[in-house]
Amino acid sequence: MSVEFFEIAEVPDSAFKYAVIVSRYKDKWIFCKNRNRKWELPGGHREEGEAIIDTARRELFEETGALEFEIEPVCAYRITNFGLLCFAKIKELGSLPESEIERIDFFEEIPNQDELSFPLFHPWHFEKVKALLSAE
Repeated sequence: MSVEFFEIAEVPDSAFKYAVIVSRYKDKWIFCKNRNRKWELPGGHREEGEAIIDTARRELFEETGALEFEIEPVCAYRITNFGLLCFAKIKELGSLPESEIERIDFFEEIPNQDELSFPLFHPWHFEKVKALLSAE
């Protein structure tokens, strides 16, 4: 399986099923440790009737405790379904809400592939956002 990237306008809004958010806080990358898995980027499924950008905002809060942040859509992606890839600059973190997330941590770079829940996908998401940020 591979990750394909698209311009957001190329994908009908109704096709988006997921949001993944590559996030920074105080010049570090944030990854979440799922209770049943390994390190992963914040993100998750779109709920019924929810705007996809609201999915990204909700998942960022639920999986990191982010209280104040700037979030921007980067592009659409497809693995088997379409998702929205976002970048968030977190300004304030609160307590981690009760969820499947055990903890968060801060990294200089992406964790090693054997430490990731989704080693075939998250490195592509991470590198896409990182490349866009370095181009600015």
